[in-house]
Parts: sequence; structure tokens; C-alpha cells
Amino acid sequence: MQKYRNILFTISIIIFMISSCSKSDDIQASIDSYELKITELNEAHKKEISNLKQNYEYRIKNLNEQYANQLMQLQYELNKYKYKEVNMIKATIKTSLGDIELELDNEKAPETVVNFITIAESGYYANTIFHRVINGFMIQGGGLTADMGNKSSNTQPITNEANNGLPNDRGTIAMARTMEPHSATSQFFINHKDNSFLNHTGENMQGWGYAVFGKVTSGMEVVDAIADVATGSSGGHQDVPLEVINIESVTISQ
Repeated sequence: MQKYRNILFTISIIIFMISSCSKSDDIQASIDSYELKITELNEAHKKEISNLKQNYEYRIKNLNEQYANQLMQLQYELNKYKYKEVNMIKATIKTSLGDIELELDNEKAPETVVNFITIAESGYYANTIFHRVINGFMIQGGGLTADMGNKSSNTQPITNEANNGLPNDRGTIAMARTMEPHSATSQFFINHKDNSFLNHTGENMQGWGYAVFGKVTSGMEVVDAIADVATGSSGGHQDVPLEVINIESVTISQ
């Protein structure tokens, strides 16, 4: 009889242990399930936050660009009135090789001069470079940074005023542009010699020419020094000075 009791006791212990193991497995399965759900929820939350952040960063960037564009346009309109009765305006281009002083002809090239003043007064030209230099032709700058990246001026293209009668002679400053005549924004060049082929000959794609809006009054030796530097290729551009020629600032005075 005792033997049977021992067997029954052993069987009951085994059943209890099996039951306990089963319950433990169920508990662990529940724990694993909820931990997985928490992990999935956290990952989904992070992804949603990341997507929202990217979306808002894009929207903020667009808003900032719109603000900058509107601000520059308003400043341009303001400067048209501020400088309306001033025929000649002084400007100084401070470069890493010295200063170039200019006289801007607001009478002959009012839109071009006001555009240049507006961009200069915004501080845009600081840390742009002379990125294209051809000795015996011209030095060009005001649109790229030292890493050869394009810098947006947040301004609209201006009307080409090359029909104002001002020739592209040595020491004059003119607006650079694309093949489209009315595409100039911030980039300019200073003629290193007389370049009559850049002058206006007709109101068509081939004849519009390049708008002169001022001339160097002091610092032509700096222009000559810039024109004389060694050049090569960089960032997909030709005639790039091998040593960076920085534009530190462009200041305006009456």
C-alpha cells in the first residue's frame, strides 16, 4: 500500500512540475510578446519622429529661402529710392591680395548698380572668391566659395543694361551671366584689357553684350596681380587660381 502511495506522490510531483513548467513557458511567452510590442512601438515612434523632423526641416529651409528672397527684393526696391539721385557711388572690394576701389555709374546702369549694392550690403560677397582668371582678358568672382561651391545670392536675374553705351574697356567692372542675356545675378568681372567684343551691338542673343556698370579708380595693380596668378582646373571649372583669392568684403559709400 505504501508503495502505491509513493508512486502516486511521485506522479503528482511530476504533474505539478509539468504544470509549473507550462505556466512558466506561458509567462515567458507573454513577456517576450510584450517586449517585442514595446520595441516595435519604439521603432515606429522613432521613425515617425524622424520623418516629421525631415519634413519640418525641409519646410523650415523653404521658409528661410522664401524669407531671404523676399528680404533681398524689398531691400532692392528700397535701394532704388535711396540711391535714385546719386549718379556715382563708391565701392571697395577688399581681397586677399589688396583693395580695389570702384566708381559705380548709377546714371548709366541703375538696375545693375542697385543690384550690386543690395548684394554687397547684405554681406553676401564676404568669403566668395575670384574663381575665373584669364590674364589679358578679365578676372571674375562673386558667386563661388573656396570649395568651388555655388553660393546663392537670393536675388532675381536683372535686366541686361549693356545697351547703356559703357564699353568693356580695361579697368571697367561688368556683370557676368550665362548665355541668356538677362540672367546676371551676383557674379561680376573686371576687364583686364579692352574687350570690345563684349560690348552691346544689338538686342538679340548674340549682340546683347555684357553690362558695364562702373570702373576701377584705385587698385588696378591688385587686378593685375590677380590676373597674373597661376591657374588650373578645379570642381569642373577652368582657369581657377591655384591659390585661393578671397573676397573678404565689398563695401559701399557715397
